[in-house]
Amino acid sequence: MQTVLVVEDSKLMRVEREHMLKRAGYLVTTAVDGEAALVAARDGHPDLILLDMLLPKMDGPSVLRALKADPSTAQIPVVVVTGLCQKNEEKLINDGAAAFLEKESLLKSPDPLLYTIKKVLQSLPYLSKRGR
Repeated sequence: MQTVLVVEDSKLMRVEREHMLKRAGYLVTTAVDGEAALVAARDGHPDLILLDMLLPKMDGPSVLRALKADPSTAQIPVVVVTGLCQKNEEKLINDGAAAFLEKESLLKSPDPLLYTIKKVLQSLPYLSKRGR
C-alpha cells in the first residue's frame, strides 16, 4: 500500500484529506508544520507528499527546497496543494514540485487531487522496484 504524507496546518483540511485518502486505499501520515514535515519525510519515507505552502515554523517553499536538497528525501514526489494563486506554479515546479493544485479547485470534488496523486505515483519507477 502506498503512503501519502499530508502536510497541512488546518485541522479541518488535514482530517478531510486524511479520510479521503484512506477511503481511496492509501496509508496516510500527517504533519502540522514545516519542521514536522521534514522529520516525517525523513523518518517515514512516504511515497508522496501533499504539501501546503502557508505553514507555521517553516513555510512550504522552504520545506520543498529542503526535501529536494536532502538525498534521503529528494526522490519523494511533492504535490503542492495551496491557496496561493497559480502564478506561483512555475517557480514551485522549478523548485522540484511534481504537481501544483489550488485548494479552491478542490472544494467541489476531491477527484482532481486523487487523479493527480495516482498519475504522479504511476510515473515513479522506484515504486515497482520496492514491490509496491
